Amino acid sequence: MKLSIVIPVYNVEHTLERCVQSVLNQKFRDYQLILVDDGSTDGSREICHRLSRQEQRIQVIHQKNAGLSAARNAGIKKAKGEYITFIDSDDYIGSETLKPLMDELSIRHDYDILEYSVYEHFGRPKHMHALRLDHREYTNMHEYWYECEAYKHTYSCNKIYRRSLFYGLEFPVGKKFEDAHMLPQLLERCQTVATTSEGYYYYCYNTRGITANADGHDLNDLLQAHIKVLRDSTLLSPPDTVYYGHVLNIALDVYRDTGVVPDLPSPKEVNVQQRAGTRTPLKMKIMQTIGLKRLCQLHKLIRR
Repeated sequence: MKLSIVIPVYNVEHTLERCVQSVLNQKFRDYQLILVDDGSTDGSREICHRLSRQEQRIQVIHQKNAGLSAARNAGIKKAKGEYITFIDSDDYIGSETLKPLMDELSIRHDYDILEYSVYEHFGRPKHMHALRLDHREYTNMHEYWYECEAYKHTYSCNKIYRRSLFYGLEFPVGKKFEDAHMLPQLLERCQTVATTSEGYYYYCYNTRGITANADGHDLNDLLQAHIKVLRDSTLLSPPDTVYYGHVLNIALDVYRDTGVVPDLPSPKEVNVQQRAGTRTPLKMKIMQTIGLKRLCQLHKLIRR
């Protein structure tokens, strides 16, 4: 079997069938489709069973509600494909997506991760954005993280992975923005990552979704994932000023929502470097002058 597709399911009776049909309508057919019912209390459980009766490649797993990470981990354990990918049940993939991606992987056996384009916040007119990726290969994960700005699209769902990358790894149960925690760990195991213009993932805006309802404590989970990269990742060191500015913005949002000054390491402490052709973010310059605490207070005052 070439591909395992894991779809976590939790109270998505209005979008689940659209998601599954977007897979069933693909021309590529050599896959298993794993629906992980994470303790749904609406009609999702029944939809899972109905779909599995209609299509033998669909396998259904039921578990007590434990969150998105636990559902993905359960799917990984049941996966048998050489490659694995994830689709969230309130999203879907574009037609003619899987075949060109899998055709490329059948030729390029050296690709550990193949990332494809994503339509972000689809269905929210003023915020929709097409992240259109070009074809490019990275054997240096530092370049992929910083030059491709992979840290801005750490999504688990717009990528196809060599399944063996996950041996001994699990998504962090109980944390939000779990994909930002997982991707740096996977990159430590990669020799080659590629991006491609083939295919599209539709990341749909959901008013009840995790991202739309993230609070300061959830954003702190995201911040901690990036702080770990700043402090501990030898593969992705040294960080550059653009990335540090991105992490600083998350830290400011955490303070705005929680009132707690985050333990963000200073640029000097983590040896931040200036990337050629880029400027030091203004907020970073201000922080170096007045300190993180005062910058947090100023930012919160301005954002009122």
